[in-house]
Formats: sequence, C-alpha cells, structure tokens
Amino acid sequence: MQLKQLLTQSGGCRSLSVSLIVLAAFATPALAADAFIPKLINSTTVPASGDVNPYGVAFVPAGFPAGASIAPGDVLVSNFNNSSNAQGTGTTIVALNPSGLPAMPGTAATFYTSELPGLSTALGVLRGGYVLVGNVPTTDGTFATIGQGALQVIDRNGNWLQTWTDPVFLDGPWDLAINDNGGHAQVFVANVLNGTVTRLDVAVGAAGVTLLNKTTIAWGYTVMPNAAALVLGPTGLAFDEASDTLYVASTGDNAIFAIRDASHRKSAAKLGQLIFSDWHLRGPLALRFAPNGHLLTANGDAVNADATHPSEIVEFSIWGQFIREYNVDASEGGAFGIDTVLGQRGPFNYAVIDDVTSSLSVYRLPADDR
Repeated sequence: MQLKQLLTQSGGCRSLSVSLIVLAAFATPALAADAFIPKLINSTTVPASGDVNPYGVAFVPAGFPAGASIAPGDVLVSNFNNSSNAQGTGTTIVALNPSGLPAMPGTAATFYTSELPGLSTALGVLRGGYVLVGNVPTTDGTFATIGQGALQVIDRNGNWLQTWTDPVFLDGPWDLAINDNGGHAQVFVANVLNGTVTRLDVAVGAAGVTLLNKTTIAWGYTVMPNAAALVLGPTGLAFDEASDTLYVASTGDNAIFAIRDASHRKSAAKLGQLIFSDWHLRGPLALRFAPNGHLLTANGDAVNADATHPSEIVEFSIWGQFIREYNVDASEGGAFGIDTVLGQRGPFNYAVIDDVTSSLSVYRLPADDR
C-alpha cells in the first residue's frame, strides 16, 4: 500500500504527530511508532514583540562554547513578519530549549533583536560560538519595496558583531548552509533576488568571524515575485562534505539541483545537475539531510499547489528517488524551515517550522531507516 493511500484512509493525517506515526508504521515495520518518535514537542515561536511567520530554524551544534545564553541542543528560530503579519518586517530570533518546551504564545525567549527587518531562512550557528542570520526586508510587506538584505554575525549571547553586505554576493540572502571546520568555515548562501548561490570563506576565532573570500558557485535559478510568498528563488541548501556536493532547492523551478566541487570551485555552474523534480514537489523551500542519508525538503505550496496535500515535508534519495512525505499543517503554506542534527546522540535531532501556527516541533528521527 502506498503512503498516500494510508494518509487518505486515516482521514488525511493532517496533524503532524499523527502523520509521523503513520509514516513510521509505513516506513519501518520493525520499529514501533514510539521508537520512531520517542518524544514530540510543539512550541510557539512568538516572542513578546508578537513577531510571526517563523522562517529559519537551526540547532546549536555540539562543541558550542559553554557559558553562553544558548547551549548545544537548543533551537534558534528567525521570524520574517512583525506582529501585524507584514512580510519582511520581523526582527527577532527566539531561542528554545526542547527539554523545556512547550512555550505559550508571546513567551518564546528572544535571543536577538535585529535592527534589520525581515529575518529569513538564512540562519545558522558556527560551533566556534557565533550565529549567522540573513534578512530580506520590505517597508510595507510587499515585493514592491523589497530590499537587498544582508548577513549579520551575532555572538553567543545575542549581541550584534558585524553586518556583511554585497549587491552581488549577498543579494537577498534567503537561506544558508555551513561547512564548519572549526577555525575556518564555508557559508553557502542562496540569493533570492539574483538567483545565485554564493560561497563565503571565513576564518573563525575568539575575536570574531573574518570574511576572507566571496565566490558565486551557481546561477540561473528562476526568480519571480509571488503574492503569497513575497518572492520565489533559490532557497534551501544542504552540503555533503563527503562528496563535496551542495544541493539546492530552487522554489521557482520546482526542482532540486546538485552543485559538484562546491567547496573549492572557482567558476559558477548554471543550475547544476538536476537531482529531483516530480509531482511531489510544490515549491520546495528548506533542504536538509536526514540522519539516514536521504534529503528532506519543505513544500511551501507556492508552485504546483494541491489543497489535498498541503504543507508537506518530502523525503527523497540523493539519486532522485521519492521515498515518502507527510503533512506539517492542514492548511497550505505551513512548511518552511527545517533543521537536523547528524552523527550525534541526543533526545532530538529534527526540528520543523509551521508558518501557519507560528510554531516549532522537535523530535527524533532514526538513523537506520533506509
């Protein structure tokens, strides 16, 4: 029996917890549902300021310095909208400790308040003790006033350190992925306004993060305004260090591409190699590796929308084989940010955003389900 049939027979399985239990039974008969999801916790992402529409989500990694206001295993979430729900005007990053969830609306702890509005999905944490966040601002919530944006560096206690801007290499930083090697790192950035992917080579030390080089490694992704999503362009990025491959979720192209030699290429590839594009994709946004080696992407429903299959997370192999999918919300447009923790033990290794309810769910996925 196909997963779609199971979902239909179980009444649509529109709640996240029910969907995942069905998913576990379908995917891994040997595992009981509670083994697949030992604990599922849902929390608001709305801080006292009232910011909504959470976009980016990032786990604080192992090795992050002690004595900070955030710690390994905590989850950070960036908000794109303000309390009036105007797109591109949110200014807060909230910090959530999964062991202490759930929080009530208006009580999510603010880690950082930005002077630059429209905090995007470009949210990541360097294990050297720094947080990176991008923004794509508007002045009135519409594409007509969209701005270039920037990438900010924040210290471990939520203090601003520096802002990087560039009209070519940081033209609407919409999402990012990090290749973290401690003292040096590579930050891959998806630029939603010029349809490119940039590699930023940085040095990481006690004194801060130093930007060394900027290189465009891919171009040609479709960019277009969108009434519901504000703008469509390259979004989710997932880096595979073993193969030196960066995977790109291109929302407007409704496809997943692979950029080879991503960490050291000097020239830009046009799109890269097409990996996955079929009817299961509906405007893929965030992109991450699952613990089992497959890729997970969030369908934002801005492309190829299907009201009977809204707000889905789609799992597929790096060879382009569809594996399964499940719903985050009963309404369209709920799936956006996701993050995972790979190769590390702990109670939670997966986090997913629901834009409709401005909430975050965290739980554990198995590493041996292929």
